[in-house]
Amino acid sequence: MSNSRICAIDVGNDSVKALFGKLDYELYIPNVIARDTEDRPVIGIEELNEKDPLDGIHIRIHSPALKDNNAIYRVGSLATKSDNASELDPGSSKSEEDQTLVMLFATLALDAVREENAGLFRKNNNVIDANYTLGTGLPLREVKEGKDVGYRSQLVGSVHQVEFLVTPKYQGLKVNIRFDQVKVYPEGFAAYINLVMDNNLNIINRDLIDKSILIQDIGGLSTDVAVIKNRNVDDDKAQGFNLGVSEALEAIREEIRSKHGVELDSRRDVVEIITRKNDRNHIMVKGSRTSVHDITDRILLELAKKQYRHLRNVWQKNSQTEICYFVGGGSMVLKEYIKTLNNNLDGYNIEFFEDEKESIWMMANAYYKLLSDFVRKNEKEENKAKEKQKQPAQK
Repeated sequence: MSNSRICAIDVGNDSVKALFGKLDYELYIPNVIARDTEDRPVIGIEELNEKDPLDGIHIRIHSPALKDNNAIYRVGSLATKSDNASELDPGSSKSEEDQTLVMLFATLALDAVREENAGLFRKNNNVIDANYTLGTGLPLREVKEGKDVGYRSQLVGSVHQVEFLVTPKYQGLKVNIRFDQVKVYPEGFAAYINLVMDNNLNIINRDLIDKSILIQDIGGLSTDVAVIKNRNVDDDKAQGFNLGVSEALEAIREEIRSKHGVELDSRRDVVEIITRKNDRNHIMVKGSRTSVHDITDRILLELAKKQYRHLRNVWQKNSQTEICYFVGGGSMVLKEYIKTLNNNLDGYNIEFFEDEKESIWMMANAYYKLLSDFVRKNEKEENKAKEKQKQPAQK
């Protein structure tokens, strides 16, 4: 059997963040897919292999876990250029969407085909057999509803095949993905682990260990508020809401289109306009630099007020809370608005991550830490069992 490679994957609404092996590889792919045909047109086909595979992910996926089996997709950057690009809709469940699985399988296949992994996975002709031990997560609301069990069972025990079609460097290769283990973690708890522990699960933030804290994780489709007491998530008090930044980003995109006649490819373009260092909240209209501050401020302030209301309600029910950490990609978008509201209103003790990468990669890092600990403990148990088996033979 092939070796099992560790992977921690956060399928976020905006993008997929993935960490592999001994942190020897990471992947960041926009969470956008588009249905496509087998022979997508490419200008300069002879130059295809000079391009970056991540800019031209074009695949067919066969998996019993998918509702739409054997479908062909453009994925990531390539999909954002399609007229029929699909992003996850507000109100949808991450665990029940084909798009979540398409992104997950595509990410794993892109790792499996790398030359660096040639010695790890068996290859027969153009087919690579890849085994993974996966750590991933779902919103707290879905875990509380028990959807993590069904999600895990879809992955384990089946073979999921990704075939690279017109993809730079990998055209014609197929990857058979099998899972030896799948761990599905609630996102709020994962955020806490990342706050207090390093990659070896050593405590790095002793101040937080025994505090009562909230972690408000604002994603694209949902918001989780984890309540941490005595080093554990209080499952009864923790709450998940169907409120993320996607709807607001879509509203901004639509208003920019109707007011300025500018068509933005995806919500990611809106995030870029809102968060970039230079020319923030500006777009080019017919070659002229134009402010869209009025649109972004109005829509995002409205969303920040709703998020702040959730903070207030959960804090009131957990009055001994000492601090609330805002995490997730949505927190980066709403940070300044929530800070302003808090300064003008209740003045709660709240904290944001100034390091944008740390906030965006928080879930993937947390899954990696939890999964590494799980694998370590498993290996320890296996070694103990082997030692026990050896003992009678030595007598």
